Amino acid sequence: MADILVRGLDDDVVNRLKQRAALTGRSLQSETKLILERAAGRTLDDSLAVAATWRQQLGKHSSDSAHEQREDRQR
Repeated sequence: MADILVRGLDDDVVNRLKQRAALTGRSLQSETKLILERAAGRTLDDSLAVAATWRQQLGKHSSDSAHEQREDRQR
C-alpha cells in the first residue's frame, strides 16, 4: 500500500477531521483514509461488476413496457 503526505492543511480542517473521527470511534488516520476511499469511488470494472450482480439478482422481472403501452392504447 502507498502512503500519502498532505501538506498545508488548514488547522480548522484538521480539527473537523479529528472531531469526525472521535464521533465515529476511529483514529484520525482511519477516518481520513475512509473519506479518501469514498471520494475516489469505484473503478469502472468494479461498477460493472456490481451492476451485473444487481441484474442477476433482479432476474428478468422487468420488461420493456412499450408493448404493454400499445395494448393499453388499443383498448
